[in-house]
This record gives sequence, C-alpha cells and structure tokens, in this order.
Amino acid sequence: MHKHQHLLPIFVALCAAFALIDEVDGEYLIGVGSYDMTGPTAGVNMMGYANIDQNTAGIHFRLRARTFIVAESSQGARFAFVNLDAGMASQLVTIKVLQRLKTRFGDLYTQENLAISGTHTHAGPAGYLQYVVYSVTSLGFINQTFDAIVTAIEQSIIQAHNNLKPGSILLNTGDVENAGINRSPSAYLFNPPEERARYTTNVDTTMTLLKLLDSASNRSIGAFSWFATHGTSMSRENRLISGDNKGAAARFFEDWFTFSNNSLSTRNTKFSTIQNISTLRNKAQKIKATGGKPCGKTTSQGFKVRKNDGSRFVGAFCQSNVGDVTPNVLGAFCTDTGKPCDFNHSSCNGNDQLCVGRGPGYPDEILSTKIIGERQFEKAMELFSSATNPLSGKIDYRHAYINFTSIEVQLNESTVVKTCPAAVGAGFAAGTTDGPGVFGFQQGDTEINEMWKRLRDLLKEPSQYQVDCQKPKPVLLSTGEMFVPYAWAPAILPIQILRLGNFVILSVPGEFTTMAGRRLREAVKETLINNGNGEFDNETHVVMAGLTNTYSQYIATFEEYKQQRYEAASTLYGPHTLSAYIQEFKKLAKAMATGEQLGGTGLSPPDLSSVQLSLLQDPLGDSPPPGKRFGDMLQDVAQPKGGSFKKGDKPSATFWSANPRYDLLIEGTFAVVEMLQGERWVPVYDDDDFCLYFKWNVTVDNGSLYGLATIEWEVPEDAASGVYRLRHFGSSKKTKDSPNEFFTGASSAFTVS
Repeated sequence: MHKHQHLLPIFVALCAAFALIDEVDGEYLIGVGSYDMTGPTAGVNMMGYANIDQNTAGIHFRLRARTFIVAESSQGARFAFVNLDAGMASQLVTIKVLQRLKTRFGDLYTQENLAISGTHTHAGPAGYLQYVVYSVTSLGFINQTFDAIVTAIEQSIIQAHNNLKPGSILLNTGDVENAGINRSPSAYLFNPPEERARYTTNVDTTMTLLKLLDSASNRSIGAFSWFATHGTSMSRENRLISGDNKGAAARFFEDWFTFSNNSLSTRNTKFSTIQNISTLRNKAQKIKATGGKPCGKTTSQGFKVRKNDGSRFVGAFCQSNVGDVTPNVLGAFCTDTGKPCDFNHSSCNGNDQLCVGRGPGYPDEILSTKIIGERQFEKAMELFSSATNPLSGKIDYRHAYINFTSIEVQLNESTVVKTCPAAVGAGFAAGTTDGPGVFGFQQGDTEINEMWKRLRDLLKEPSQYQVDCQKPKPVLLSTGEMFVPYAWAPAILPIQILRLGNFVILSVPGEFTTMAGRRLREAVKETLINNGNGEFDNETHVVMAGLTNTYSQYIATFEEYKQQRYEAASTLYGPHTLSAYIQEFKKLAKAMATGEQLGGTGLSPPDLSSVQLSLLQDPLGDSPPPGKRFGDMLQDVAQPKGGSFKKGDKPSATFWSANPRYDLLIEGTFAVVEMLQGERWVPVYDDDDFCLYFKWNVTVDNGSLYGLATIEWEVPEDAASGVYRLRHFGSSKKTKDSPNEFFTGASSAFTVS
C-alpha cells in the first residue's frame, strides 16, 4: 500500500462516505470478478516492444483479468466486459474463451455481448496471438501464456456471473492531468486546423468511470474506468512482469478501497511497536533461515495477502484511443546529447535508436510507472467518491465481423474508395520514442532503400495492387499477402457496440490515434441521436475500448497517414482505414438506434490453433547443486550496519530455486514478506505488491546450470516496525515418473524500525 499524504484530508472525508451509498434503486443485476493471469515468468519474450532480447526474468506485480457483467434480469439482456493486464486482446483467445463459455452457460455469453480488452502493458508474456507478425520475437506460440490468459478470463467471468445481484451504476467523468502527451505531435498537426481548434489539447484527457453498487449491502463492488495512455512506462529493457501504469493504478485503487475498510489489518499492524527495538533485534538474531522444505501445490495461496474468494472489490483501468499517447510526459530526448529529438522524425542526427522518451520518474522506470499509475488512481478515487449520476435504460449490443482488406467506403456521393490487404510501412520499423526500432529507419520515411527492398522481397514481394493501394505508405512488409507458414496478419475483424442506458462502449480491435478516436466517437453519437427517436441525446456518453476482442495494430486519420510516422505506418489497411471503421460502426449504431437486429455478415475469423509453431526452448534449472535443496539460501539477508532496516531500504535474499515456468503458482505467490506477531508469522506483502520484487536467473557452476530466485523488498513508508523475514515458493520439474514437487524456504529474520 502506498501513501498519498497530500490526499489525506480528502481521504478521511471520502472513507466516511463508503457506508453511505447514494440513494439509487437497483436498476440492474451487476457482478464483478477477478483472476490471476500471470504467465511464465522466466525466459519468455514480452509482448509489445518486439524486442527479441526482452525476456521475462521475474515479477514486479501480478497480472489480472477483471470483469464486470450487467444484466436486465437473470435471463435478460446482458453484456460482459473483461479488462486484461495484457498487451492486447487476441482473436484466438476470444475464440477459445467463447467455446468454454458456451459449454458452461450455453448462449448466455457470445461474441455479440462479450468484450475482452487489453490495457496495453508492454511487460507481459507474449506468444498468445495467432498471426505470425505478432509472434516472431516470441519464437512462436506459447501455450503456457495462452492458457493462463484464457483460464483467467473464464474464471473472472464465472465469478462475475455467480456474483450477479441487484445493483446500480453511477457514471462520472473528469480530466487526468499530465498522464499522457502526444508522441507524434507533428502528425497531429496534419489534421485540419478547424478540427484541431475544437480541442484544447492534442490528447484526450477525459477519464470516464463507472461505479458499481450492490443495492442489498449498500456497498460498492467495483469501478471500471477508461482513459488513454500507453502501457510503456516500463521500458524495452525491463525484464519483470508488470501491469505497467494501468496495472499499478488498479493495484493502488483496490488496496485503497480494501484497506480503508480494514479488511487487511495486518498491513497496518502496530503489534510489534510496543516492544523496544533492541528487544526485537535480539529476537530476530535468534531466528535463522529455515532451509528448503517440501510443501503443497496450493500452499503459497494461503500466504497471499489478497486471497481471491470472489468477493473482493474490483478496480479496472481500461484502455481507450491510445495510439499516439505516451506516458513518458517529460518528452523525448537524444541519449547522446540530451537535447530534444527531431520534431518530424523523432531521431537524433538521423538515428532513431537514440531518441527515447522520458517518464516523470526519469531515469527510474519503476518510479515513472508508479507516478503515472497514481495520477490515474487519484483521479479515479475522486470520480468514484463524487459519482452521483445513475445510469438507467435498456441494455443492448451489436456486433459484426468485417473483412477489412476490401471494404468499399463511400466518402461522398461521387467518391468510393477501398481498403487494402494489411501492410506495414518503413516507419513501423523505426519504432517510437517509447521503444525505438531498427537502425536505418526513421518515422516519416516514405522511401525504402534497395537493400531492405531485396530483403523484403525474399519474404514476399508486394503486389502492384498493394503498392498502389497503400500509398503514400512504402510497403515494408505486405503482411496481408503473406500466408507461410500461416497468415501473418488478420483480415476479418470484429467491431462491437455495447449499450448501458445512455452509456455506450465502442469495442475496437486496435489503437486509434487521438483524432481518429474523436471522429469515430462523434460519428457514432450523431448516428444514435439522429436515428434513436429520442432515446439518445447530447447527454449520451460514448467511450472507446481500445485493443478489444482482437488486435490489428493502429488506426490513424487520413491526414496523419500522409506523414507516415509509426502510427500511420502501422495502419494496416491503407489510408482509408478510419473511414471504413466510421462507415461500419455507423451501420451498427443505426441498427442499435432503430432496434434492427443484424443478420450477420457470414464471416468469421479463422481458428489457427492447429497450425501454430513454437520454437521456445524448455526451461533451464532442473535441480539444485549437490548437497543443496530447492529453497536453501545462496545469500541470506545482509544485516544493515545500524542493526535495523529503515523505510526505503531494500533487504534481499537469494534462494536456490527451480525454473518458475514449472508451475505459475496462479493465485499464489513466489515471494512473501512475513512479519512476526507474537509467536506467529503473518504474510504482509507478496509478489502482487508494488514494493516487492521476485527475480529469477540462471548461474553456471562447474559447467552445470542452476536456478536462483532473489526476493527484494523496498520497505514502504507505512511498514510497521517489527521483525520480518523473506519467504520463497516454487516448484520443481514434473517428469514422466513423478509430479511437480513444491517447495518453500525462508530467510533469517531482520528488523525494521
């Protein structure tokens, strides 16, 4: 739990309001759920930066799937919205989740009324998308990542479904300050001046929050918010699994709510402070490391600080039109000179790799993650506590599968254009200021040198139709024309509208830039108002849920496309992609407004699970050194010179350990901080805490590889004085003849004063 001392006066006032929920009758059935989806934590490539060297090596804090369901009645209209601590949604994940839900619930949850959205963290395991271009750096498909995500979505939906009860939903909005800036401001300036003049900033600063209330208990059960900023506070050099700034905001929000209701009183215990610190030190000196010991598969779950019994408050921070919005709000600078990067190309003397954005905690990326997370959390806390606008009205939804490679778009009465097969341009290879790409490319490139053309053509020379269709994008990879060993990019995409009274969610399968998102929201709202016979008005609130149901990279405006910065170069289906989205979403919106039930397009995306390739090596670190057991200490906690650790210190311990890929310890923990209370050790922090780090690596001894787990605790400001120790959990390799063997071990005790 992190202190926010400047908010203490409002904190005290707001906590008192928890018991007095607004007088709103239960309009709907609502339920929330949450489940651990933390995938393989060692040796698996991370999804987001396409950096083949960025492989997982531990956990900063865990990833979760968070769900809310709202229904008109037990068998009435409903929808489920799932927010993932993941880079994006995946078509194959959606397909398999729907199959599981059909087995359990029949037709209650289908592609029509289920939305699965990613927060866009770049610090989660890769290998769960089915198209080649998204699995190159992960060396193909990774079943362990995929299964963890699918299971977590399923279990969070089951929880939310089982929790359905009468309740109400309040809507609130407000501006988040300094949590995102435009990383392609030169492209934004390509948009018409009269359009830009309508907005005070070149990013959307609005956060929209839903507060979910249980009528029977007069308590809030959750809150879901939408706000656009990239999950790139953690850099391309990071190796620890993290929900990035949105995951951090969710952790802070859920802890704030739970701690304020004293459900986790062990975190703020003052038990030990009644004893003299000298007495505590003497006690700690007598408590030595336990050595490695066997334990059960679920033992670590009992050591979790936040046990998931299905009744916990769920706070989710969802993504929106994030395409050109970076959390690195200090701007982009050249690493060699310290000067600002080139405005148009985001390079330094022509070198894109030297131009890197800086977060507010620069050069500390974890501090930047914390700060951007706190800025979202603090606004959400304010909106949550002041929400008074109840939603009412019908629940509805519309969904369609569209082949985006050949849509005829009616721009006006006399002009019809078409979208293109998927392709990325040269600016795609340049990367962004959040994560620079390949040397030799710059954002804004409209030409490709002959060497890269020859290399491209070895894979697939783009057709002349594709070259002409994509102009002014120079086609670097014609992914929509590449099908070996299987499809490189999606063709058939889902679009979806969810309605909750006068609140509307647009589920989009990609990253819309700021202006692209504004245009789509406005077009849908106008269509609803003009065709809704008074059901919709200017108070209708439309939000965009980005990276939802599948992933198809970026959507820039027609004008931004001309400059061919990263976002435009990654707009797969050509210069008229946004116009196609607006046209097809307007069809859904009109059908919703008039009550028309669409007959479907007859299209469905492919299930490519049977052809997926995986080149990932098996885990390393099968056994401890001779004479050692898993859970034994390699390096015990080094006692500080003053005898006790202070707030901000970082006690750590290293254990002999097996590869954490042998068991993910879902809803469990690899790392625990225990506090001595009387004669009993009580867990007070685990690997889902922002202050605790679980790190794994391999060491070589006499030609053999051995695994090491390091637990590092940054003592927080609100930690009580007392006696502590660090504990590790793990699992050894499962063989044909024996199951996994689970183990644990604890360090020597130490004091915090």
